[in-house]
Amino acid sequence: MNVPRRSLVDLGPLAQLRAGRLARRLPQMTVGLVLYGVSLALMVRGAVGLAPWDVLHSGLAGLVPLTLGQVLILTSVVVLALWWPLREVPGVATVANPLLIGLSADLFIALIAPPEAMAARIALMVGGVVLCGFASALYIGAQLGRGPRDGLMTGLSRRTGWSLRSVRTGIEVSVVLAGLALGGVAGVGTLLYALAIGPLAQLMLPWCTVELASPAVAVGEGDAGEGQRRVATTAEASEATITSTAVNRSSVSHCSRSVSTRP
Repeated sequence: MNVPRRSLVDLGPLAQLRAGRLARRLPQMTVGLVLYGVSLALMVRGAVGLAPWDVLHSGLAGLVPLTLGQVLILTSVVVLALWWPLREVPGVATVANPLLIGLSADLFIALIAPPEAMAARIALMVGGVVLCGFASALYIGAQLGRGPRDGLMTGLSRRTGWSLRSVRTGIEVSVVLAGLALGGVAGVGTLLYALAIGPLAQLMLPWCTVELASPAVAVGEGDAGEGQRRVATTAEASEATITSTAVNRSSVSHCSRSVSTRP
């Protein structure tokens, strides 16, 4: 089977919009982010462990009168504030990411009934991880920017000189520990997500990446300060483009029940 070789181009917000094919890229990004929220809801209802950041979200949601999706959105605002000293450049997906993931997660948590049988719960968890990989490939492949958590990782890596893998591991361990301290619960699903989400997204990314205009066309003379920073083939895409992050972006049994029933 031939794997398509398409370029992932790191562009600033104006250059993203000038790069063409918006009739495909905007709907693809939207569908990807909504499906990301659905995957979060599947893992919540599976109740055998959430993604690392969502362990934190679920812990916070147990302490405040907010839904899991609302906590995700507010946490994203805090994370975005950390972009300023890191000099990360936002994109269309940076704003759309928390809003679409948070809102769709709340909607589908309300629509999906929690199963009692362990086999059904495991199926929901595994389905959530696989769907999250596909959703990540869709939204990243639309080439409209990174989500807040992905940008935090790449910014820290660039500023500290640490590898992306080290920064990602440090961040995810930290948010899991913080989530556990706040009452969130990690589980088997957390481990499966951490191990599988990168390979799944990278496997699907070549088929989901939308080829843009050449960098010289996409980045005009006036975009030099905010435009292209990196060009790579999807086969060479690093963890920077396939992290969880965030989606987005989301506890086990008692956590998922308490979170999902909030107004």
